[in-house]
Parts: sequence; C-alpha cells; structure tokens
Amino acid sequence: MTEESNLEFTAADESRKFLASELKQKQDKLQQLTIDSSQIIRANLQLDIAEIMLEIADAGMVEASWGYAKESFLIYIEQGKWEDAVHAADLLYRTELPAAVTALGNGLWLSITFPIDPELSIVMLKNFIDDTPDSSDGAAVAAAVAHYIADLRYEGDKRDSTMFLTSSLLAKVAERHGNVSDQSQMNGWMMKLELNEPEKFLPRMAQILDAIVDGNWWFDKDELRTRIPDQ
Repeated sequence: MTEESNLEFTAADESRKFLASELKQKQDKLQQLTIDSSQIIRANLQLDIAEIMLEIADAGMVEASWGYAKESFLIYIEQGKWEDAVHAADLLYRTELPAAVTALGNGLWLSITFPIDPELSIVMLKNFIDDTPDSSDGAAVAAAVAHYIADLRYEGDKRDSTMFLTSSLLAKVAERHGNVSDQSQMNGWMMKLELNEPEKFLPRMAQILDAIVDGNWWFDKDELRTRIPDQ
C-alpha cells in the first residue's frame, strides 16, 4: 500500500469512527425522549439518524435509514412542517430503495404545492429530471415547473440568478429531448409542448406525479390543500 493510499484509508477510518460516534449520540438522545416530548424534536433526531446511517451505508443501515426518515416525514406532515417533510422525502429518495420513486413523487407534490424554499423545490424537480428518459416529455414539464417556481417565489437579484439557472436546465432538457440547439428551435419546442402556459403544464405535472406514485400517496392531498397558507 502506498503512503497516499494509507492516508486515504486512515482518513476514511477516522470518518467512519466520527459518524459512528455521532450516530450513537443521536440515538441516545432519541431514547431519552418521552411520550410528552415534542414530536418535532423526535422527527428532527430521527432524520439526523437517518442521514448518518445513509452516509455510513453498512449492511442494513440503508433500510434502517428509510424507517427513520419515513417516520419523520409522517410527523412533519402531521405538524405542517412542509419543508422538513420535503427534506425527509429527498433523503428517502437518496436511499435508492425500491420505493424511492414513490418518495420522490410525494416530496415533489409537497414542494410544488406549498411555498417552501424554491431551491429545495428545484432540487427535487432536478432529481426527477435526472431520472427521466431523454425522450420523455416529463423532464420538459418538470423543467418548466422549476422555471415557473423560480419566477413565482423569488424577487430581485435572487429571482434573476435562479431563473438563469432554471433557464439553463430547461435548455439542457430541450437539447436532449428535442435536439434543440438555438433560440428559434427553443421557442418552437416550448410552444409545441405548451411549456409557456402554467395552466397547462402544471396539471400535466400533477398527472405525472399520479403516475409515478401509482396511488401510494402518504397523505390525503385534498386535506393538505386546505392547509396551504395564504400567499
């Protein structure tokens, strides 16, 4: 083993020891909670534990990570912590377990429906785009939704800089989906797919989410719609 390899091995070993120590501390804190403890504190601890377990990724750790994160997700939904619920859904998606796509769909619905941090919404949409075949219209719709969210939820310089990024994302999707290479082609592609009309592409995004979740919603969408805050 070379000196460089030995250093890398030592660093990896130290990292694992640190993560194991952090995991035990979080688990000890979780065990100390009582039935009267705050549910949000419980959910936060469980999500921290899930994140550490996913990073360690030993045998059985990923499945355990899923269990902790899913329970956190459900607590956040009950408590109306929409952004935290989306963070939990993102972690569930990153486990790459068989139900990861369902987690992505549930998280995407929340991130589009509720006025959470636009950056997180865009991350979730990009996850979907990255997992979508080049020929699928779904990636184009998701990219249009990301661009729309940046326009709707941001103002000023932050809006401009984020919309520049979402424009680039839309252009990359157009290139892979329709071999679009210039602005004239871009305009035609967007018109053909009705990507300039939110009243058309937003319902299509809803249909796409229904398809990927396939009825396995982890919440009552109609009930949650009644809890959308006034804008």
